Amino acid sequence: MLILGIETSCDETSAAVVSGDESGAVRVLSNVVASQIETHRLYGGVVPEIAGRAHIEAISSVVEEALSSAGVTPRELDGVAVTSHPGLIGALLVGVNFAKSFAYANSLPIIPVNHIHAHTAAAYISAPDLEPPFLSLVVSGGHTSFYHVTDYTSYTEIGATRDDAAGEAFDKVGRVIGLPYPGGAALDALAHEGDASEAKKSIDLPSPALSGDNLDFSFSGLKTAALNYLNGMRQRGEEIDRAAFAAAFTDAVVKAITKKVPSALKSSGCSTLVLAGGVAANSHLRASLDAACKKAHARLILPELKLCGDNAAMVAAQGVHEFIAGNFSDTYLNASACD
Repeated sequence: MLILGIETSCDETSAAVVSGDESGAVRVLSNVVASQIETHRLYGGVVPEIAGRAHIEAISSVVEEALSSAGVTPRELDGVAVTSHPGLIGALLVGVNFAKSFAYANSLPIIPVNHIHAHTAAAYISAPDLEPPFLSLVVSGGHTSFYHVTDYTSYTEIGATRDDAAGEAFDKVGRVIGLPYPGGAALDALAHEGDASEAKKSIDLPSPALSGDNLDFSFSGLKTAALNYLNGMRQRGEEIDRAAFAAAFTDAVVKAITKKVPSALKSSGCSTLVLAGGVAANSHLRASLDAACKKAHARLILPELKLCGDNAAMVAAQGVHEFIAGNFSDTYLNASACD
């Protein structure tokens, strides 16, 4: 089967074509991404209204390019998979409405896809032998959650952040210390230049890993402590060692997430962990989870870096499994900002 995927949940307009078979195996034929990073960099973060308008301007040409690159015509497609939730509502509506129009015009079924499930589905592209059940850790700008994936379309959240997400904390702190948007990627690189153990002698940062018998996090306290430290340094006229701070902050986030992994594996009864989401590209987190999984004798699956961020190939990959399960919608499909 050939599935067209469409992704517009935030600030990336993307379309992709993947081929799939009844076994669930997927192969990417094209994956086009039109990024809005340079536009939103002017504001230090994503401006929802601007993102929605940019999607409107790009969606037609992006889909056309994806079909052309794959060497596929609309008549050859078997379905259209689109991110319907969660995300920025104005951005989602562009993708959903385009997908409905395209599907209607070409007599194709519409396949609604959960954005978080799509991030996890990127692992099916990087690791074709992956099969449920497994544990998925989705770390992004809006989520830091553990999911027990019992089937290709069945996800149960077993742990999550109770407030801010790790990606949001990285971007916010990165912006405050003067790093360009997206701050998370720049912070990751800068952290390699600092000494976390030395920095922690003067920087008191709380752990986002909540105590007790749970798999939950809270990043708001860590973010507040970091911002208070930075503001205090500036008010006293003291110079901030940005590399040392980046190393200490990154260390606090990574250790907190890694700390919960053994319990999450045990709780789910799984021996495979999939890391997904934008923050899955963080080099420190990847290395830390690799060590933790080796210690726990668990398999760790890391998506290719190009598949960590928002893209339509992951949407189409999940769409293949939704298609097989018969999870279709119709032209009454609407977008939702929530999970």
